[in-house]
Formats: sequence, C-alpha cells, structure tokens
Amino acid sequence: MTDVYTLGEALGVVSSGRVRHETEARLDVTGPEFNLAIALSRLGHKAAYLGKVGNDELGARVLSVLRGEGVDAADVRVIEGAHTGLLLREARVGREQRLTHYRSGSAGTSLKPGNVPIDRIGSAKMLHVTGLTAGLGRDTLEAVRTAVSAAKTAEVAISFAVDYVPELWPSVREAEEVLGELACASHLLFLGQDELDLVKPALTPEREVVVNRGLKGASVRADRMRYDAPGLQVPIVDTAGAGDAFVAGYISAALDGLTPPERLHRGTLLSAAAVTSASDWQGLPTRADI
Repeated sequence: MTDVYTLGEALGVVSSGRVRHETEARLDVTGPEFNLAIALSRLGHKAAYLGKVGNDELGARVLSVLRGEGVDAADVRVIEGAHTGLLLREARVGREQRLTHYRSGSAGTSLKPGNVPIDRIGSAKMLHVTGLTAGLGRDTLEAVRTAVSAAKTAEVAISFAVDYVPELWPSVREAEEVLGELACASHLLFLGQDELDLVKPALTPEREVVVNRGLKGASVRADRMRYDAPGLQVPIVDTAGAGDAFVAGYISAALDGLTPPERLHRGTLLSAAAVTSASDWQGLPTRADI
C-alpha cells in the first residue's frame, strides 16, 4: 500500500548570485510535492508522485532522481514537444532571494483531471496536495480537486499545505476561495503564520492545524490542545525547501503513530537538515539519521 500519494509540478532550479554579474550557478530539480515525496521515501515510507515533465534533460533528471530515491514514479508522464519548467533563484545580500519562474506552457502545468488515478489514491493511506499546484492554472486546480474528491470518497486522509504564492492568483479573494475550499476538505492542514487569514473557515477545533514559523519554530492544534516546538539552531546554507521538509517530517511521524509534540519535533529536525544544504532535498536525512 502507498503511504502518501501526491501530485504537482517538478521543475529545474538554477541558483546563483546576481545573474548579470555571476559566472557560476548551481543546477538542481525541485517542487514542493517532489521534495516531500523524496523526504518520505528516505524515511522508509512508500511515496507515489504524479506529474508531467518534458522530453528534455531536466525531465530526465526529475525522473532519475525520483527513481533513484525510491519514489513510485509510475504515474509521471513525459510529454513530447513540451518543456520542463525552470526556476531561477538569485541570492541577494541582506534581502530575500529573487525568484523568477519560466513555467508558461511547461509540461508540469498541463496536469489534468483525467491524469489522476482514482484507484491509486483510493488505496493510499494519505493524499497530500498543495495550494501552489492549485494555483498553476484551471486544469491543475481541477486535477487537485479530482484527487481530493477521490480521497474523500475512499475515506483516505487528506493533507493540505497552503503554500500561497501571490503571483499565481488573479486576486487575493480568488485565492481565499480556492485555498479555503481545499483547507476545509483536509484532515491535516499546514500553513505559515501569514497564511492564517486565507483559510479562516478551516481553522476549526476538529481539524489538525500546523503552523510553521520557520526559524521561530512551529505549533499544532490537535484534539483541542496546542503544542509548540522551538526551531533548531543550525548553520544556514539555504532556506529553500525547509517548509517542504517540515511537512514531510510531520507526516512521517503521523504515519508512525507518534504524538503531536513528536510530530512537531520530527518536522523541525527535517527542516533543520534542509537548511544546511544548498539543495532543497539532497541534505534530507534517512531514518537512521534521525
């Protein structure tokens, strides 16, 4: 049985300083669901990933990484004539990274409801979806909705990470409607402190709500109790991927039947591991490491 089924866009990522001046850059592949599936697989869980990549070198690298990390990539489709999306990250001293996406017309954004395997989701223990994928376009949103509907029908637990990216949404109001809908369908809700207002209807006592505050730690409200965990002090190389790692650690502990405080602890451990690496996923631990 698959422990966690997830779907989204995997894309290449080029990291550098100011591009107009730098002569060196780092190439990798990333994506919130992609990173989460790898993190879970390294911890010994059976993770399955659905997505589309182009018939290009970046697409080949995405598949190579997924298969090499033990993720079930049987549902990943290679699309002829389409390209794999690309993300450019520029580091700036004393300021947040500048992110530029090259995903218009990419294979990953062409995910459709018909690509979603209802039976495979129905046989999983948990479905994980994100607001980032829901915001990529009408087709990807409907694919996410189809997956959520399949999970609800089969009484599969649903995990949802808000992952609000303002640039993907026509308006805050539309984002609130869609993200609130998906949050209300979830059993396990992940969000940042600044995303609370986007999903107010979902912040009910019966839902397990996890708030990630990054270096300041995290908290969870479960069974009408609140638990808090401090952030871990580690050398920071790059914070990209830390949120995905936290979610994976928390889900892993939940699958293992651990208590909410123990879930927070594993989440913070994985998040700390992620920030010590230049890659979003290469520095993630195995179960032996934790």
